Formats: sequence, C-alpha cells, structure tokens
Amino acid sequence: MDKSDQNHGSRCKCPHHKLNGILIALIGLAFLLAHLDVIPMHVVGMIWPVLLILIGLKKSFGRGMCKCCQKP
Repeated sequence: MDKSDQNHGSRCKCPHHKLNGILIALIGLAFLLAHLDVIPMHVVGMIWPVLLILIGLKKSFGRGMCKCCQKP
C-alpha cells in the first residue's frame, strides 16, 4: 500500500512540507515589491538567489523524521 492509500487523499500536516511553497511565494513577493518601488531592485537581486538556494538545500537534505516521510 502506498502513502496516498494510507492518507486517504488527505495532505500531510507537517510544516516542513510547506516550506517550498512559502519560499517561492517570497520570491514572487520580492519581485512584486520591487516592481511597485517599495524595495530597490538590487535588494531583490540578493534575495531571490538565496531563496532558491534554500529550496535546493531543503530538497536535498530535507527528509524529516515525521511519520509521513518515513518509508513503510
């Protein structure tokens, strides 16, 4: 039985599974704020690569010890 069968279609409630979406939303927010002249573009130029690096690190090393991440 795979994980989708065990969860009966429900989503995992672990906070670390939401991190990628939050980081991507922050990248979009940074570009929006720069476009609206709220923050300078050079600040966005420093922010978005860091957020992408964090996403990559999370993907590489982000396997948590929560029950949904453990292999059956």
